[in-house]
Amino acid sequence: MKSDQSLLNLVKRLNTIGIALSAERNIDELLHQILRGARELTGADGGTLYRLDAERTHLTFALVQNEALAISLGGPDAPIPDRFSPIPLRLPDGTPNMRMVAACAVLEGKTVNIANAYNEPGFDFSGTRQFDTLNNYRSTSFLTVPMRNHEGDIIAAIQLINKIDDKGNTTHFSEQDQDLAESLASQGAIALTNAELIQDLHNLFDSFTRVIANAIDAKSAQTGAHCRRVPDLTMMIAKAADGAAFPGIEDFVMTESDYYELSTAAWLHDCGKIVTPHHVVEKSTKLELITDGINIIAERIEIIARDWILVRLSRKLRRGEQLTEEDLVISADEQQQLQQMLTFLKTSNTGGEFMSDEEVAKIRETGQMSYTDIRGVRRPLLTDEEIAFLSIRKGTLSEAERQIMQDHMVHTINMLEQLPFPRHLRNVPEYAGGHHERMDGKGYPKGLRREQMSVPARMMGIADVFEALTAPERSYKKPMPLSQALSILMRMVEQNHLDPDLFALFIDKQVYLDYARAYLSQQQIDQIPQEIVDWAKQQQRTTMRPE
Repeated sequence: MKSDQSLLNLVKRLNTIGIALSAERNIDELLHQILRGARELTGADGGTLYRLDAERTHLTFALVQNEALAISLGGPDAPIPDRFSPIPLRLPDGTPNMRMVAACAVLEGKTVNIANAYNEPGFDFSGTRQFDTLNNYRSTSFLTVPMRNHEGDIIAAIQLINKIDDKGNTTHFSEQDQDLAESLASQGAIALTNAELIQDLHNLFDSFTRVIANAIDAKSAQTGAHCRRVPDLTMMIAKAADGAAFPGIEDFVMTESDYYELSTAAWLHDCGKIVTPHHVVEKSTKLELITDGINIIAERIEIIARDWILVRLSRKLRRGEQLTEEDLVISADEQQQLQQMLTFLKTSNTGGEFMSDEEVAKIRETGQMSYTDIRGVRRPLLTDEEIAFLSIRKGTLSEAERQIMQDHMVHTINMLEQLPFPRHLRNVPEYAGGHHERMDGKGYPKGLRREQMSVPARMMGIADVFEALTAPERSYKKPMPLSQALSILMRMVEQNHLDPDLFALFIDKQVYLDYARAYLSQQQIDQIPQEIVDWAKQQQRTTMRPE
């Protein structure tokens, strides 16, 4: 019998182990702590931790440990070999499997304490004897304890093998050992349930953020996989910057929690687009609303051609002249004139190039041509709204539509600020809501300057632009090669749009190349301009702090 002081020390150690279990969130480590703690408290040479499978029909080996044999199996670093087959709780005929100790303990919901397995007639220890023969070992005493969660359900079992006494001899597990093991099993089961609940909530939240991102990507073929690629690129930049002591961000370091927070923000960075009207998000031409208005204009031009024919026929009839087959169709010159006009309007409608003053004037001039509608009313070829859309200088969006698109950031911030993020995710709204801000304060939605933005928010700005430039899904442009995309980013840095230090890191650490190898076509991966590489090195020297 242990002395009072020894018993007190064991109770203190049990409490210490229990506190450690309640604080552990990594399930693999938690399982190791449970089994190690049980072995420590009872003096067991070896042990196995079983977990009940999802169907509650088998016990699977989670951990196998044996100090004398230097065995430690289980977890990502040392997976359980296939030879450790799951233990069925029921036999093929459906009867309870009471011959296996672990199955019996789980089925009956009580501890099984065996002093000598080789003299125990009630259980099948053939597998144990085979193990002993192969490893020159003798498994004698067994203590198998079921683990119940807070609802009383058995979720696992601890099986301890060979208690070693103070003299190094194998002996049986005492009643005190059983009490300690049962107490630890109870604490371990609660800790394991809590950790799994936290992990389940964590997985649910992650899945929810990805469902939102995937829904936004699915909403528009124009953005393709934008919401899935930006997080990957953002994390590439963050990993390159973390602890790199790079000029301008010398003190930037990230913990595992910081990475998770940034990843969450990146997945949610465009969540406000979920309320952006579909026709604005999807607008691939200037005249596209529900359908592309250029088709209506083409039909009006057909009417103009018929008007010209009718005018010609009407004149000849008034003069009493003979009609010919040529009078029933427009001339080759007229057809060429109308075709050139339609081609010009179609080209203007794509939004692929910057519109010059001359082209805008030509659109207004073309719009003054007229046709006769079904009521006999003369109407201009182009309405004022169509002239305004076709005269958009760059891209396909009008100022009003561009504002609607930009408002997705307002919606993003409003949505995220309404969520009760826990402390370790409190920066998600700021990170996600800042990727359209500019270093000079001329961005949106808040007009923040560089010094008002966190480093992660500035990273996301680079990731968002670079992904958009190189993306293959945008119908209004071709996916850019690296040289072109990085040249544009370089100009955006010079215009105080993007962060210069992070862009220098992006170039120096070749983050762009890592991303390109993962996501771009081989045709897009070309040689980047040397001037960009030289600029990045000069930026480092300029930003370098004096000793």
